[in-house]
Amino acid sequence: MLETTSNQSKMIVFQLKDEYYGVPVDTVGSIERVQQITRVPNTQSFIKGVINLRGVVTPIIDLRERFQMDAAEFTDQTRIIIVHFDGKDVGLIVDSAKDVVDLPEDSIEPPPEVIGSVEVDYIRGVAKDNNRLLILLNLEKVLSMDEKESLSTVD
Repeated sequence: MLETTSNQSKMIVFQLKDEYYGVPVDTVGSIERVQQITRVPNTQSFIKGVINLRGVVTPIIDLRERFQMDAAEFTDQTRIIIVHFDGKDVGLIVDSAKDVVDLPEDSIEPPPEVIGSVEVDYIRGVAKDNNRLLILLNLEKVLSMDEKESLSTVD
């Protein structure tokens, strides 16, 4: 039986464009297919709206738009990763959800000064997993305080 020791982090790996990102497994509630999103007026443009997920109204964020990447059409691979964020569930639209990996804590390095188009504030660190570089997101920083408040208005 495989045990996770305290010096390992379990991450859900997902893809945006050609880059791989990770969020801690313990923050992820579920991974869903894209469904009907109801637009909410007067919210940030990257907040796509809300979905009714098993009776819970859940705000949905397009991470491509949040990170100022080119928009992409949704495909069969597009997923919404539901994360627990400040006591709420928030959905993150990603190009695809890949797998779950165990990363040794000592393999996680601080973020370099510049990574692609994602602001360094959003990044907790980077790690190598096999032949790919994972950008580990800092979920608290993905939304600034003003944006968190705009999310709370959709409840």
